[in-house]
Amino acid sequence: MAQPAFHGPLPQVGTTAPTLRYVNKDRQEGTLADLKGDVVLLIAFPSVDTAACALETRTFNQRAVDLGAKVLSISMDLPFALGRFCAAEGIENVLTGSDFRYHDAAHVWGAAITEGVMAGTLGRITWVIDKAGVIQYLEVTPELGGEPDYDRAIEAVKRFI
Repeated sequence: MAQPAFHGPLPQVGTTAPTLRYVNKDRQEGTLADLKGDVVLLIAFPSVDTAACALETRTFNQRAVDLGAKVLSISMDLPFALGRFCAAEGIENVLTGSDFRYHDAAHVWGAAITEGVMAGTLGRITWVIDKAGVIQYLEVTPELGGEPDYDRAIEAVKRFI
């Protein structure tokens, strides 16, 4: 499957990260602004119920140990599904957020897929946001079923810790 079309435009390197509101796995509201002052590795993807998204979350969970940054995953999954997945997989180093209520990732960030069988979910996109809230890294994974470049994303995080 080729890279999907997005609602777009996606926030670019050098710009201030836009508003991002979400509901976490415990059904509490959160915002990206709550994490200001931390380096944030923001990963967007369609659903933890797909093999590639589950693998991505597990991989970043392992790589986030002692990273010194917050890892926030955003999807259209409901908070119940995120909670179930995190409990079953032992996900403790990745914060999870559902875009189902506010659709900020989908529309403000432009990450919504607009056509095909995955329309309405989020694309597989990775951003690194520095402590001041400026985007310093952006990767759109070329294939929706593929994996991001974990090493490049982690190296980008380390530059801003």
